Amino acid sequence: MEIKTVDIENPEEMNFVLGQTHFIKTVEDVYEILVSAVPGIKFGLAFCEASARRLVRFTGTDDDLIELAKKNALNIGAGHCFILFLRNAFPINILKPLRDVPEIVAFYCATANPVKVIVAEDGEQRGILGVMDGLTPLGVEDEETIKERKDFLRKIGYKQ
Repeated sequence: MEIKTVDIENPEEMNFVLGQTHFIKTVEDVYEILVSAVPGIKFGLAFCEASARRLVRFTGTDDDLIELAKKNALNIGAGHCFILFLRNAFPINILKPLRDVPEIVAFYCATANPVKVIVAEDGEQRGILGVMDGLTPLGVEDEETIKERKDFLRKIGYKQ
């Protein structure tokens, strides 16, 4: 078995969700959940089918995001993984509704950070072992950076 890392290509530093699902129906269910959860959402979803035809299945509301999702799904190439790129929404807006999709079994990350996916490969099989999300800490927040964090959350409307 060989262990590799796969860089997520995300040139605009958009938010994305990487997860695991188990059924081809996921593509349509995720579409329905997202357009209902966030009016005007722009997204691209790609899913690696793990048996039968073994295709990358896809959907979305934005052609560029769909292409980005397909490219990353092919690069990862792990059975039953999915990647979902977002515009006009943040992971915090859609993770709870995604948890209601019966086929989704796990999330590896929801981020706009640089990500490396750690995959194991053995013959024609590939699986995600985990992810490296973002960079290592440079220190611990102090009173000034605590205030900045709280002010930021209020500025973007997530706190009063």
